[in-house]
This record gives sequence, C-alpha cells and structure tokens, in this order.
Amino acid sequence: MSETTHDSAVAMSAPPSPDDGLSAAELAKKYGLAVSGARPSLPEYARQLWARRHFIVAFSRAKMTAQYSQAKLGQVWQVATPLLNAGVYLLIFGLLMQQSKGMGIATYIPFLVTGVFVFTFTQSSALAGVRSISGNLGLVRALHFPRAALPISFAMQQLQQLLLSMCVLFLFLLGFGHMPDPSWALIVPVLVLQFFFNTGLAMVMARAGSKTPDLAQLLPFITRTWMYASGVMYNMVEALEKAHAPKWVVDVLSANPAAVYIDLMRWSLIDDHSHIHLPPHVWLLAVGWAVVVGAGGFVYFWKAEEQYGRG
Repeated sequence: MSETTHDSAVAMSAPPSPDDGLSAAELAKKYGLAVSGARPSLPEYARQLWARRHFIVAFSRAKMTAQYSQAKLGQVWQVATPLLNAGVYLLIFGLLMQQSKGMGIATYIPFLVTGVFVFTFTQSSALAGVRSISGNLGLVRALHFPRAALPISFAMQQLQQLLLSMCVLFLFLLGFGHMPDPSWALIVPVLVLQFFFNTGLAMVMARAGSKTPDLAQLLPFITRTWMYASGVMYNMVEALEKAHAPKWVVDVLSANPAAVYIDLMRWSLIDDHSHIHLPPHVWLLAVGWAVVVGAGGFVYFWKAEEQYGRG
C-alpha cells in the first residue's frame, strides 16, 4: 500500500504488526514477560524467606547493636529499661497499693519482674513491627526481597533482648530463694510459642502501619491498656473477683494471649504456684494463639506483598 503526499512524494505505510489486537496479558505471555515485584505463591514466598534466613538474623543483630549505640551504657539499657519499669511498678503497685500483700515480697518481686519481661517481649515486637515497613522504605524500594523478612527480624531482635533479660531474671529468682527446678525447662516451649505469636502480631502491625503510619502513635496507648488487662503487676483474677466482675470477664481476660504466656512463664519459674492462675487448657490456648496469630499474620502480610513501598 502507498499514498501520494502533497509534494508528489510516495510514502509507504507500515505493514500491520502481528501483535495488533493482543491484550497486555497476551503480549506478556507471548514474550515471556512477568510483572516486576509480583507476589509469589505462598509456598514460594516461604522458600524465599528461608533462603534469606542469614540476612534476617544478621539484620536483627545489627539493629540490636545499633539501638543503644549512642548511649554511654550501650547494651546495658536492653536490660536496664525493663528493670527500671519493674522498679516503678514495685513502688506503686507493690508498696503503695499493697498488691504484694498475701504473696510476700520474695514471691512478688520475681512475679512482677517475670510479668514485665514477658509482656515487654510482646509489646516491643508489636511496636517494632508497626514501623518495620514504613521506617525502612529506602531498603524496601531499593532491594527486592520478601518484605516479611523485616517484621520477622524485628521480632527476632526482641527475642534476643528477652534472652538477655532472662539471665537477670534467673538472678532474681535465685536471690529470692527460688531454686532451679525441672519445671524451668518449660520456659523453652513457652518462649517458642510466644515468639511465633509475636512474629505474627508484628506482621499484622507491619501491614497496618505501612498503610496508616499514625498507628505507630496510637499503638503505645493500646499496648498499655493491654498490659493492665494482663495482670503484669498484680494477680488479675484475684483483683477482678474482689471487684465482683462477671465470670465471663475473668475468663476472657485470663485467656488473652499476653496473660496466657505470662502465667505459663510464672508457673514454670516460681515455686509458689498459689498466686498464679492458669486458665483451663492453658497449653491449648498458648498453642492456639501461636498458630492462629502466627500463621494468620503471615498470610495477612503476604497478601499485600506487592503494595509495600509503593505510593
């Protein structure tokens, strides 16, 4: 085909392309193209995370080292911070409000310190998770990797801090006459279950925080309320019964995950179990929270994989 222009020159029209009429999806399939940053299948996503396990561990260690790098006491603050919190709670709840009455100071202090350390593990995982994507956008946009590596590494960082705190907790237990017992071995499965729960929670918070950065400002108030509802500083069941709370309120608060992991840890470490309330089927609750929140949080985070770092 040809046509004559106004100056009598002959111009040849381009021949029709074999791609004419094909949709974008058909063109991609024809030439073997794939969407950049497309979400992989869930099994493939898990395999990619496993392949980057060394990065996750190294990143968590680097964050842990850098966290207090500007402070003169450095890593000492990892243990000193929850201990100072425990000291404040001891003054207010143990001495002024007499929550240690009937328990004895030798039981109440390990009871309190255990609760503070265990709850801080969950609280810090949630607070770190909510900023894990929004606070690392440069890394997210510069490199291609499974984004779940970030909240997982932050949860792992909090686990490392808790393990350091546990060394101090053991000294408290020995100092107040709570000798090593075979039940101490139960802290291992408790920590494993709580870690899975915290990791799932961190991933839920990471997805929510990536879309709503203001959640990072609101979350401390939520976790503080959660702390008071988990019996960190006092025997929650005894306090609720004194207040004549309905039984269903006692059951619901006793079954909340923070209270479950705190009670299990206290029951494993402290000799005097009379002040530790374990709800029925406590181990089933601990496993259930770990599976539901851990696996559910992972799937929930994966579903938005393509959205992180965009917009």
